[in-house]
Amino acid sequence: MNAQHKLKSLLEQLNTVIVGKPAQIQDCVACLLAGGHLLIDDVPGVGKTTLAHALSRTFGLQFSRVQFTSDLMPSDLSGVSVYERGKEAFVFHPGPIFAQVLLADEINRASPKTQSALLEAMEEKQVTVEGETRALPHPFFVIATQNPLDQIGTYALPESQLDRFLMRISLGYPDRAAERALLSGEDRRDVVDKLPSLLTLDELHELQRLVLAVHAADPLLDYVQDLIAATRSGQWFVQGLSPRAGIAVIRAAKAQALLSGRDYVAPDDVQAILPQATAHRMIPVGDSGRGAAEQVRAMLAAVPLP
Repeated sequence: MNAQHKLKSLLEQLNTVIVGKPAQIQDCVACLLAGGHLLIDDVPGVGKTTLAHALSRTFGLQFSRVQFTSDLMPSDLSGVSVYERGKEAFVFHPGPIFAQVLLADEINRASPKTQSALLEAMEEKQVTVEGETRALPHPFFVIATQNPLDQIGTYALPESQLDRFLMRISLGYPDRAAERALLSGEDRRDVVDKLPSLLTLDELHELQRLVLAVHAADPLLDYVQDLIAATRSGQWFVQGLSPRAGIAVIRAAKAQALLSGRDYVAPDDVQAILPQATAHRMIPVGDSGRGAAEQVRAMLAAVPLP
């Protein structure tokens, strides 16, 4: 397998579906290659669900979609045991969480109790139902979409769950040229339905192995530790990054380096992914008027390069 050729094909195919958003597409691919979960946060109608469908089809993974609503119960996700008279026993019926890609659509419309049902699955790649632990398929990705919190019927995701998403991205509105292509072109759902799978499971595992093999030199690790220390200084954020978040930054930067055709991590890779990999985990201090992502970029400008 020619890894760079495969990666280029993945990006090109996804860019035919979500037009005019190459940076966000690269972030999504980097997130999944790094083995992380993805949160897509934006207003309705900009292509969040379409992007999730396109990712699963392009990666060649078994896909399951759950529409999160206020009355969704944890058992609706994980499954339930039903008594079958013919077998004179309870038989477990797996829920939609037993898929390689779980699209949690509008995740913040479900109650906190249902949201928390995903925590074990996202961290441990397993679920415990009625006292029995069951392994989830491998690989297992959660791609969640989220509507702005000022919209009716939304609940804020708990910090513990936000911390389990490797990246959070926003698509935003398309530019004029991209929107014209959408208005005059084929329906995006029809485009997604025609997408071929570009990876086998073995090829995906090989790409993920290549991500882990990307080299991070000591000066680069010093730079990442300087950034983590800056988040904990109290100058920029109320609470700094955890060690788990630091590991996530390195994994995402390695995937970004591989997509850029390198076998080592450069400071540019860290800077490219840091807002998407960290902003959803932190709250800015003071009344600067900046959002968390803008605060991360301001911090990046203040921390010297190695």
